[in-house]
Amino acid sequence: MRKAKTERTTAETTVSVEVSLDGGSVEVSTGIPFFDHMLDQLGKHSGIGLEIRCDGDLTIDAHHTVEDVGITLGETFQKALGDKTGVRRFASISVPLDEALVEAALDLSGRSFLHYGVDFPGEKILGDPPFDPQLIEEFWRAFTTTAKVALHISLVRGKNTHHIIEAGFKAVARCLCDAIRIEGSTLPSTKGTL
Repeated sequence: MRKAKTERTTAETTVSVEVSLDGGSVEVSTGIPFFDHMLDQLGKHSGIGLEIRCDGDLTIDAHHTVEDVGITLGETFQKALGDKTGVRRFASISVPLDEALVEAALDLSGRSFLHYGVDFPGEKILGDPPFDPQLIEEFWRAFTTTAKVALHISLVRGKNTHHIIEAGFKAVARCLCDAIRIEGSTLPSTKGTL
């Protein structure tokens, strides 16, 4: 099975991530309930087993926790992918959640790129602590950088911040599910490397 584990410790966070690309349980604990809910959606709808633990400096801000989880998750995902032999590589989808519609497209290219075309209505997600929706772009940027994938996320329409963010996580999850699927025995690249 395609599995990997990474632990990352800085002065701001301690993060542990385990990824099983071929399935498994999803267990997330970052100290940020809304973010945990989104990561749970990512695992559930991608079919990827995820175990994510983070102890961060939430008394200062959620930024370090969100970004460092993205960094560590991307690094672990990249390790679990291995040499990418046989993967489908490309995927795209549009996902609705009530009034919100988000499009995502993904390439396991070995090159990091993020297009994040999402403007939020402006309100924070209520909770304890409240969640700043701007942090979602930081998460995806951190993930794409260390996962070495090209990811495009675009808001087609939407008014509810929660719905927009969740539709985005579900869209990326479904892209990951499709892109990592083994459907051959060769590397899907004319260059001979990804």
